[in-house]
Amino acid sequence: MGSTCSFFFIIILLVHLPFLSLTTAQASLCRTSCGDIPIKYPFGIDDGCGSPYYRHILVCSDSGKLELRTPSGRYLVRNVSYSERHILLTDPFMWNCQDSDNFRPTRPFSLDTSTHFSLSPQNEYLFFNCSEDNVIIQPKPIFCEHFPDRCDSSCDSASYLCRHLPQCPFALSGISSCCSYYPKATESLRLMLRYCASYTSVYWKDIGAPQPYDQVPEYGIRVNFDIPVTTRCLLCEDRVKGGGTCGFDTQTHSFLCLCEKGNVTTYCKDHSIAGHNRKIGVIAGAVTGVSAAGALGVVAGVWYLKKVRATAPVTCGVQSNENRLF
Repeated sequence: MGSTCSFFFIIILLVHLPFLSLTTAQASLCRTSCGDIPIKYPFGIDDGCGSPYYRHILVCSDSGKLELRTPSGRYLVRNVSYSERHILLTDPFMWNCQDSDNFRPTRPFSLDTSTHFSLSPQNEYLFFNCSEDNVIIQPKPIFCEHFPDRCDSSCDSASYLCRHLPQCPFALSGISSCCSYYPKATESLRLMLRYCASYTSVYWKDIGAPQPYDQVPEYGIRVNFDIPVTTRCLLCEDRVKGGGTCGFDTQTHSFLCLCEKGNVTTYCKDHSIAGHNRKIGVIAGAVTGVSAAGALGVVAGVWYLKKVRATAPVTCGVQSNENRLF
């Protein structure tokens, strides 16, 4: 009889352990860096941290590399500028100096249009060995003077970057062609790559020098982002009010201020909030309730087993109406 009751007790524990472990797994505060890249609002690499607009978009790999998820893949993040609000990415499928005239198969980079990301206008795209039967390849200043209505559709063969490839101005031989074009949509980029051997992205980096030498070209993709600032987030981060971390409830996406002693909907040092209103140690407020329900379920199961043992014998492998548990 003792072994049978122990068996049922273990079953009840196994059913509720996943709920109990959720509290422990989400009790720590948000990580503030991935490798040498700082993680600040509106981003987060732990669920429930930052703004819900950027949930599950940034990933910190096991090797400590920050990556951005997009519909076209995952891309290494080289830098995040919170003051200028942009992310710099590396696309391994794009052409680089080491490729020279060897144009590898590539794929178009794309962003989810439903997010608060956008391609920076400081990006320039260089396309190589395009078909002149399908792509308008012309020196843009002259072509635009004669055909202003088709100017935006042309790929500029007189581009400064084509004539001065960053870091490797002589990487291409005379048999390879280059032109510059800025696609206004992902579909335009896909269409270009149907008729071009490869492409690469170059952005203009600000170096703080006097104009006109204040920018230099570098390979990479610059992606701009918005910072959805709210009064509640500013109050939460205010050191005088406790210096919390802005986050959200993973079930409802509603705002939460993440504090060392628990999570609140205002700010960490808001003394008007009673202790029982704090969601202690849990990023997702709903998890606490589920975990508590799990613990109560275990206690109720133990009490019920004791009651059954006291009123009816349990026969191993046999279930009757008198000893039925469920």
